[in-house]
Amino acid sequence: MKKLFILAVITLLISCEQNNPSKNSNETLGTKKITLEDIWGATFSTNRMNALNSMNGDYYSLLNNDENGYSTVDKYSYTSLEKVATIVDGKTLQNLQNFESYSFNNDETQLILGKDIQKVYRRSTKGTYYAFSVGSKKVRFIGENIQEPTFSPDSKKVAYAKNNNLFMLDLTTNLTTQVTKDGKYNHIINGTTDWVYEEEFGFVRAFEWSNDSKFIAFLRFNESKVREFSMGVTGDGLYPSQHVFKYPKAGEDNAKVSLHMYSLTTKNTKKINLGVYEYIPRIKWSTKGGVLIATTLNRHQNDLKLHKVNAVRSSAMLLFNEKDAAYVSVKDDLTFLDDNSFIWTSEKDGFNHIYHYSFNGKLINQITKGNWEVTKYYGFNKEKKTIYYQSVENGSINRGVYSIGLDGTNKKLLSNNIGTNTAAFSRNLNYFINTHSSSETPPTFSLYSAEGEMIKVIKDNAPLQEKLTDYKMSQKEFSTIKINGNDLNMWMIKPADFDAQKEYPLLMFQYSGPGSQQVANRWNGTNDYWHQLLAQEGMIIICVDGRGTGLKGRDFKKVTQKELGKFEVEDQIAAAKKLAERSYIDKNNIGIWGWSYGGFMSTNCLLKGNDIFSTAIAVAPVTSWRFYDTVYTERYMQTPQENASGYDDNSPINYADKLEGNYLLVHGTGDDNVHAQNSMRMINALVAANKPFDIAMYPDRAHGIRKGKNTRLHLYKKMTAFIQTNLNTN
Repeated sequence: MKKLFILAVITLLISCEQNNPSKNSNETLGTKKITLEDIWGATFSTNRMNALNSMNGDYYSLLNNDENGYSTVDKYSYTSLEKVATIVDGKTLQNLQNFESYSFNNDETQLILGKDIQKVYRRSTKGTYYAFSVGSKKVRFIGENIQEPTFSPDSKKVAYAKNNNLFMLDLTTNLTTQVTKDGKYNHIINGTTDWVYEEEFGFVRAFEWSNDSKFIAFLRFNESKVREFSMGVTGDGLYPSQHVFKYPKAGEDNAKVSLHMYSLTTKNTKKINLGVYEYIPRIKWSTKGGVLIATTLNRHQNDLKLHKVNAVRSSAMLLFNEKDAAYVSVKDDLTFLDDNSFIWTSEKDGFNHIYHYSFNGKLINQITKGNWEVTKYYGFNKEKKTIYYQSVENGSINRGVYSIGLDGTNKKLLSNNIGTNTAAFSRNLNYFINTHSSSETPPTFSLYSAEGEMIKVIKDNAPLQEKLTDYKMSQKEFSTIKINGNDLNMWMIKPADFDAQKEYPLLMFQYSGPGSQQVANRWNGTNDYWHQLLAQEGMIIICVDGRGTGLKGRDFKKVTQKELGKFEVEDQIAAAKKLAERSYIDKNNIGIWGWSYGGFMSTNCLLKGNDIFSTAIAVAPVTSWRFYDTVYTERYMQTPQENASGYDDNSPINYADKLEGNYLLVHGTGDDNVHAQNSMRMINALVAANKPFDIAMYPDRAHGIRKGKNTRLHLYKKMTAFIQTNLNTN
């Protein structure tokens, strides 16, 4: 199947800009105050682009709706940005007028259209799918309640998963072949991933067609020994129900994952021997006929191997091996060139860079070099022998788009403006749509040539920027702060009427998870509006990215290995104490808040830093890494059996007796990711220590606490009132 390039431009919201010494730090744009109803009523929504799929040639397609609400797939020219054709017109399709998704085959003569699509977990969905012929306009039913339907490269077949089994529909004969028959809920999965792979390795479809359409490689998950997790579902009925699914917690059994090869010629399936491993996080066919590349990882995730798998012989041999003292990240940058040499990204020299290897695994060339990180690999243009990538070469809080030769020469900056630049390249890499924003400039979408020539601005957000001049906004000031021997990135939002002779309460915000970044020069999201609202009420908001966060090199990021919550907490506490020395900070009114990993951090900071923090909010926090999943947790912590002190010395549950300040704990009971068990155990510890606290539980809400009318508005009203009461902002 043709791999569609998707530009997902998320609806982003606002903040202010990179520190500019020529501007007044308390510059006021207007007098109107931001309200929570503004934030959650879409007052500040940005103009955005729809999801864009790159097509063959200089074209792309969009899923649109016509004036009557019928779905259409329309074709556009990159050169003119004008529509040149309607490929699928929903109003002509019986029972399919309002399809919700589409994907092309290789030559774009057929599409798979989906409707009635229902979300399963973060990335997985199920739906009803049809094959559509562009030439004949005929529609053919594929199946309902199915997952990941995918054309074969020769366009004659569609493979898909249903009820934990793998199926194949022959479009020429209309016959369906059931490739596997042992699939069973909570026991065996064929062709799609289990919960933890989907969440932590970031993919759902676990099957791949060979380039000649003669084989399907797929993963099989045996979950039989994985323990079940049960969540109560309050629902709307008289009796609640239970949602039961397999969730491997740190130190517990994972699913046994194996690689299998199905031959369309022999109708047989063979298991591939990949030696000793724990995970198979990627499979991908090389350009050499009949050779699959399978990636394996050991349980510690610090020993990654690429295996060449011969489909005909059902045999495997080692291609490449990368090790790291901490862990090796799994990415999607592996790219095979026509000679089967390949592009790879690695942190092995201390920073994430691009490398070129031969098909026998020998290094040909390190393509990018320097004390900075490559943050995205976009692709390789074989005619120009040019690689396109994004990096932080112009500062770790910024992103630029670059090109460079395969031999590492002729590097060129393609994006024009400082801030965050993200490219969406055409399939042939002749053009890209650049999304630029900064803390002062909302997203602007512009068409560029691959040589970096800006051709046309497609959309901007000038109306939003004009609207914001009416509001009482404060500049976001970027700087660094020296903490524990490191220059840490920081931003600060002061009240618009800031007076250096006064004292202000301080609220710190952070996430702090491994490789993350919150201090970035970009047009920010809803939390920044909330921070502006709090600044309006007379508060200073500060964010510091401490040790363990990303884009400053391997050693800075991986220093937290086996000790999640130690150095990160030390840095936040030290930062708070250093900031408290400033004359305009009220040292007796310093709070901290965060969500998920940030909630883990804010809880620990309030407990271990009870001499500096007086208030904390923790939303959906991890309170013991013993409760979290194997893949994420053990990547950084190893298992509890191997590293008990690392788990327990940094678990806030074990320090509940240190609570001296004001603590608000928030969780959704339907959180399949960070289970409400974390908060329940924290509550038990606080009760046992006879410590008062505040709590807000949201029935059946997932990790994002969004579902239902006014849920986010209610949550932020609760948090606002808590902050105003306990940080003495009035």
